[in-house]
Amino acid sequence: MSKVAFITGATSGFGRATARRFAEAGWALVLSGRRLERLEELKAELQDKVPVHITTLDVRDAAAVKAMVYGLQAPFDRIDVLVNNAGLALAPEAAQKVALEDWHTMIDTNVTGLVNVTHAVLPKLLAIGKGTSIINIGSVAGEWPYPGGHVYGATKAFVKQFSFNLRCDLVSTGVRVTDIAPGMAETEFTLVRTKGNQAASDALYGTTTPLTAEDIAEQIFYVATLPDHININRLEIMPSRQAWSPFAIDRD
Repeated sequence: MSKVAFITGATSGFGRATARRFAEAGWALVLSGRRLERLEELKAELQDKVPVHITTLDVRDAAAVKAMVYGLQAPFDRIDVLVNNAGLALAPEAAQKVALEDWHTMIDTNVTGLVNVTHAVLPKLLAIGKGTSIINIGSVAGEWPYPGGHVYGATKAFVKQFSFNLRCDLVSTGVRVTDIAPGMAETEFTLVRTKGNQAASDALYGTTTPLTAEDIAEQIFYVATLPDHININRLEIMPSRQAWSPFAIDRD
């Protein structure tokens, strides 16, 4: 029987690359996202390799999440790995310039959505137990503040602490929990954050060597396929050309 990976936010970036990586290894896939045409394209690409179930899903809608998870049919109802990838950043401006709506969207997606999916899928992971995994996609922004990080960084700090607290509760169940915290990675992240500003994305990534979606997918797969007795609590990943900045100082 194929193992099953459930990946949220599978329509682009880390989610799409992770789906491809697990498919290469023969895992069946449950893929969710908000853009049906992209899910259909990915299913068409991968379904000759492995069983693929796709579903449009707004992770912010708890009832919809629960209905989808509990409506899964074999072989997709036996979930071995949950990859909580759905999330976004908005409004890279200073906090005092940001619309409240953008803060709410980040909280609702990155925090509430993560909680909704985890709560719905957890019973299926517990039913299998040993060797199953919850892999939450956090960010270095959850550990290291920067200008314009405001609510985005705070939501990723939640991801980190939620992951650690889940570990405490699940320690005797065999279900593993990991916070994957990428640094600079070239995906659609900046395009979403700047509402389609390609020039801003090019300026951020164009003169350095960022991580790729495939780099992160490889680490997700590595964590998910470790021997059952190993748990990686948190994996922070930066490109070699990225490091921390000095403290900011306001001077007269």
